[in-house]
Amino acid sequence: MAITYQEKERIFTLQTLHTTYQMKADEHGALLHLYYGQKTAGNLDYLLTFYDRGFSGNPADVGRDRTYSMDTLPLEYPTLGVGDYRSPALVLENGDGTVCADLRYCSHEIRNGKYALQGLPAAFANEEEAQTLSVLLQDSVSGVSVELLYGVIEGEDVITRAAVITNAGKDVVTIQKAASACLDFLYGEYDLISFYGRHAMERSVQRNPVGHGSFSIGSRRGTSSHQYNPGVILAGKHTTEEQGGCYGLLFAYSGNFSCEAEKDQFDQTRVLMGLGTDFLRYPLQPGESFTVPETIMCYSDQGLGELSRHYHDCIRNHICRGKYAKEARPLLLNSWEGAYFHFTGETIVNLAREAKALDIDMVVMDDGWFGKREDDNSGLGDWRANEEKLQMSLGELVKRVNNEGVRFGIWMEPEMVSEDSDLYRAHPDWALCFPGRAPVRGRNQLVLDFSREDVREAVFAQVCQVLDSGNIEYLKWDFNRSLADIASAQRVPGKVTYDYVLGLYDFLEKLSARYPDLLIEGCSGGGGRFDAGMLYYTPQIWCSDNTDAADRVFIQYGTSFFYPACTMGAHVSAVPNHQTGREVSLFTRGVAAMAGTYGFELNPAKLTDAEKEEVKEQVQTFKRVEVLVRNGDYYRLSDPYEEAFAAWAFVSKEKDRALLSVVMLKKHGNMPVSYVRLKGLFPEEMYENTADGKVYAGSALMEAGIALPLQMGEYQSFMMEFRRK
Repeated sequence: MAITYQEKERIFTLQTLHTTYQMKADEHGALLHLYYGQKTAGNLDYLLTFYDRGFSGNPADVGRDRTYSMDTLPLEYPTLGVGDYRSPALVLENGDGTVCADLRYCSHEIRNGKYALQGLPAAFANEEEAQTLSVLLQDSVSGVSVELLYGVIEGEDVITRAAVITNAGKDVVTIQKAASACLDFLYGEYDLISFYGRHAMERSVQRNPVGHGSFSIGSRRGTSSHQYNPGVILAGKHTTEEQGGCYGLLFAYSGNFSCEAEKDQFDQTRVLMGLGTDFLRYPLQPGESFTVPETIMCYSDQGLGELSRHYHDCIRNHICRGKYAKEARPLLLNSWEGAYFHFTGETIVNLAREAKALDIDMVVMDDGWFGKREDDNSGLGDWRANEEKLQMSLGELVKRVNNEGVRFGIWMEPEMVSEDSDLYRAHPDWALCFPGRAPVRGRNQLVLDFSREDVREAVFAQVCQVLDSGNIEYLKWDFNRSLADIASAQRVPGKVTYDYVLGLYDFLEKLSARYPDLLIEGCSGGGGRFDAGMLYYTPQIWCSDNTDAADRVFIQYGTSFFYPACTMGAHVSAVPNHQTGREVSLFTRGVAAMAGTYGFELNPAKLTDAEKEEVKEQVQTFKRVEVLVRNGDYYRLSDPYEEAFAAWAFVSKEKDRALLSVVMLKKHGNMPVSYVRLKGLFPEEMYENTADGKVYAGSALMEAGIALPLQMGEYQSFMMEFRRK
């Protein structure tokens, strides 16, 4: 059994293949955290210590015992107002204006299978793969209860956490802060690894020591954001890719979030992951419930690489759904960097003809095909084909593309509206905006109020009309600005951001149900909404609007700490690159893009004959290694921030195939030779380099490594395939 309960001691133990998580409901009903880490046995409540800590107050029910304080104990779900002065997981304002929730253990339930969340994404698993623990806590004065949900997916070494807050009292209560996961550590020195960035340079890696005081990241932009990803790693000071202990917390949510890490006065460490607080003031009427989105937790005692591979397997097997969760994705050519807004239907047909000649599977018609849309200042919200511009109907265009032997995809931005659009002129109140104030624009567009069902239904009807017009097999779902003036005509302000995201999920759930064979690729100016919540509905996400291969090495490196390669939209684009002006060889652009879903963002007609032949070779290479990239174990073989090269490898689960990729990042005169060491092979087996037939022992490739050739020119790259003999 993955979950056990000892009734006498009131201790809960959650076990995965390699980890143990333990907590205790003590004699006062406080739910105390005992341990999370490498698998162990026995009860660990002996770790708790009790001392008189002076200014750390004591709850009334312990009488004159000054050694018992919520301010010093490790807690599963800490709240504000009960004497714990560290960062709380829950801040609740009661009907009388007081801010307090004294939650005590009431009951619990253990059941087979993995819990699901109403209206929210969550990891899924069948009854043989997972168990659920539900622990009910209650405040006896307000009547508010919190159901803490723990999902144990034993084989993936994953434990998930969520919380359902219910107002069972008589007065309205208001949620001001709500986290789904809290980890309290009694001792230890840790670093917090987080992933920061900006539009076109997402998920850079930073590693900060957790010191006294609070370190926090998050988003108040209405999305998970380009600036911070909702995933962090708490790592031991000496933890590396291959050694040491580390904990991952990944928030499966696509809106505002907050993560806090602090060391307290007694050198205890607390980490919280949950909803962002800046726009959250959510009233709960008597009888209403509120669900805090899921945090996916994992522990590895074998370094950051092993932690990442656990997350990759979890996302592939328990987050991504639908037809393309397990199938090869179409290799596509997107029209954006090849044509931007300047195209007709014939342009798209010509792209399809070129794509077919290169063995590319699909052409995607990006922005500019609808309404009055010749630039990014108008037309959003009017989701009907501009037949005057296309010079044909959308249905006819799809047929002509299909007749070229190529599949058809399309770009849309359903959450947005332009002020210069028929939709906005008819329904200006459908856009988020502060009453009496001029709107805040982003990319000269406004955001539709997806917290409103009537707005979603109207947009849904338009989107379906487009998708029903022809054999459209792919939808790129974009979101090209942040939320700012967050006010709805039908909701109190403190509910809007949360209800907006639930509205988005509702829309995507209905769309997936109606079009089960449709591949939806998420996008938000590239990687501004790259999170596990979106991956529940869109099994791949455009990794970044920056297609420069040298930059993409860093972007995809940071992304890989939580997300598998098969979720990263990655394309070969033209040079000079449109975002950086950099010149990188076609081969290197291909090597970088093959660490993702792989496709093209250019006009093939502008390639030379030699370049077209090279593209054909790349396409054939990727189709040969696609299964390995999609399903294989991923290994980071270098730190591109510190070393002269970026290297990574995909190794099959059977360890019989490996794909090594390297991009040289630094070039100097008379360079020393660089060596890269593989990982994940059988040490005692022999492996053949398929390009030159040379055979190496697995142990030699992993311990001694392989020399990288010295070549002239910047950003040279190498790709080597190895097969077990």
